[in-house]
Amino acid sequence: MIRIGIIGCGRILAAHLKGYRLLREAGVDDFRITALCARNIDDAHSYVHRDHGPAQRPAVSNIPGDALAVGDEFLSDFQDDVDVEVYDDFRELIASGAVDAVNDYTLHGLHHVIAQLAAENGKHLLTQKPMSVTVAGARMMCETFDAHGLTLGVFENWRFRPDSIRMNSLLQSGTLGKPQLIHTGAIGAWWAPNLIVAETSWRHRTEQAGGITLDMGVHQFDFVRVAGGEVVSIDGRTHTVEPVRYTFDNAGNMTNKVECDADDTYFATFETTNGAIGSVHASWAGHATPTICGPGPVVYTTKGQLRGNIFTDDAGVERPLVELYEQHIPAEQRDREIPFGLEDSFALTQLDWLNAIRDKRVPIVDGQEGLRDLACAWAVLESSRAGRRVTLDEILSGEVATVQREIAPHFGLET
Repeated sequence: MIRIGIIGCGRILAAHLKGYRLLREAGVDDFRITALCARNIDDAHSYVHRDHGPAQRPAVSNIPGDALAVGDEFLSDFQDDVDVEVYDDFRELIASGAVDAVNDYTLHGLHHVIAQLAAENGKHLLTQKPMSVTVAGARMMCETFDAHGLTLGVFENWRFRPDSIRMNSLLQSGTLGKPQLIHTGAIGAWWAPNLIVAETSWRHRTEQAGGITLDMGVHQFDFVRVAGGEVVSIDGRTHTVEPVRYTFDNAGNMTNKVECDADDTYFATFETTNGAIGSVHASWAGHATPTICGPGPVVYTTKGQLRGNIFTDDAGVERPLVELYEQHIPAEQRDREIPFGLEDSFALTQLDWLNAIRDKRVPIVDGQEGLRDLACAWAVLESSRAGRRVTLDEILSGEVATVQREIAPHFGLET
């Protein structure tokens, strides 16, 4: 039995609990969540039991498909055979005998701190993206977990979306051809034009490692790396389009205001080791209606075009990815990649991490994968400051780290 302690009980926790609930409903029975920790201990208590305790905060988003739109999830819905311990100090949770492993859903700047304590106390870790606030911090996390022989996973759930899994397998099999051009992005789709993202002011402060590039860039470049191969170089530009952001109550009254210096918009082009080129962009700004790249990422290959969940070949024939996946990928592989018919990316991410602990292997998205995703995001920020294209080698080695050196002292890190 793997006993899990969760640190950080913000609104995103509901989506994580939903994932664990779906695993239990699918018959995965050898884990339990035995402890929760939040700075405000009532936030932790609010997720324990449906029928009593403090009221759970409602979902903060109504955007379809947004994990922050998930709410009303409680531990009591899927486990009634353990007494959940509740803490307001993550150090006490990690040092306790209540858990074997930790899920870290805290602020970006705490990830390396929690990782160090978890490793020192012999706890496996699944940390939220981005895995650290600097590349050097992420590298330190990898080295620490390697030295202790513990499992380190990074919660990059885009990798475990069923459409991404199917795309990757079909690309690896050659069914879709070789990727040539990749494009993905959205403007004005989230928190636009000037709302405080997820009602968390720190996301708009540079010294707290806020900004959309670190928040969303790791997701987008994780997709790029899966589809097109390792990124070689990036030319990026970042901007703060809305210097002041707000939250409002249901009556339209302003309840919070934050002065922003972290980026809310970025654009970047890239090239990969496999010869693919492309662009990514994202923005929390943008008035009126959003502009979204197709029904999902677009990948042009030597055999056609992948647009969301549909592949169109050169003859103009459209085929759903799921149909191609069932036709060309062996059943044993399909069952291994999308077990129990699960379609929830959170549940699939959690399951791979749990299996990695049991099987004593590295997770699909381990520390090294998280490190490279983070390096891509930082390449956008460093490129924007330097005013030139930068290579991933320059970022990974620390040769280019101007912006990181400015924020690292705030987190007790070196570059």
